[in-house]
Amino acid sequence: MESLLITPASREELALLTALLKKMSIETKVLSDEEKEDLGLGLMMREAKNSPRVSREAVMRKLGRA
Repeated sequence: MESLLITPASREELALLTALLKKMSIETKVLSDEEKEDLGLGLMMREAKNSPRVSREAVMRKLGRA
């Protein structure tokens, strides 16, 4: 099943949304900063996996170390 990620602007909005979703019997989970970073890293890794490979020489040239 698909998921929905919502970022409330305040603690009050978080409490309101959590209460509403609980009343609707929709499961919720509050993510920690570390979990959000892990998700972002996973998305970046997935994107990088599908991108073309770059040689070490090209990377070093771009960094100005070649």
